[in-house]
Amino acid sequence: MGTGFKQLKVWAEARDLAVEVYRLSSAGPLAKDFGLRDQLRRAAVSIPSNIAEGDERDTDKDAVRFFYIAKGSVAELRTQLEIALHVNLLTSDLVAPLETKSVLIAKMLGALIKARSATFITRP
Repeated sequence: MGTGFKQLKVWAEARDLAVEVYRLSSAGPLAKDFGLRDQLRRAAVSIPSNIAEGDERDTDKDAVRFFYIAKGSVAELRTQLEIALHVNLLTSDLVAPLETKSVLIAKMLGALIKARSATFITRP
C-alpha cells in the first residue's frame, strides 16, 4: 500500500504533463480538432489519475495493475502527440519536451512497478 500518491515524484511529473497538454491543446490548430484534442487530454489525465488510484489500493498487486494502466496511457499519449505532429497540428518544438517528459514518466513507472512488484513476486 502507498504512502500517499502526492508524495510520489512520478505522480507530480504526470500531473505537470497533463497540465502542459491542457495548455497546449487550448490554443492553435489543435484546439479546433476536438477529436484528437480530447483524446490527448484524456490520455494525459489518465496517467496521474491511475497512479493515484493505484497508490491508494489495498495491496501492492492491485496497485501495480493501475501503474501498468498509467504506463499504457503514456504510450497512448506519445502516439497521439506523434499523430498531431504528422498532421501538422503541432510542431516538433512543442512535441519534443512532452515526448521527453513522457519517456521519463514511463521509466519512473517501470521502476515503481518493479519496486512494488517485489513485495508479492516470489523468486525461486
